[in-house]
Amino acid sequence: MAKKKTFVLRVDPEMMKAVEKWAADDFRSINGQLEWIIHNALKDAKRLNKKSKKEPDQ
Repeated sequence: MAKKKTFVLRVDPEMMKAVEKWAADDFRSINGQLEWIIHNALKDAKRLNKKSKKEPDQ
């Protein structure tokens, strides 16, 4: 398993509630949901390395 870096993220409470609900709807943890959102945003913006083809668990 690849190493993951830990960091603190400040999020507006309303935004956090929306992410929590979305994660629950997709049967993911909040952390997993945020990784998935970030991964898709990076992929759509063509900002991922060619080596980073693996998507987060769904």
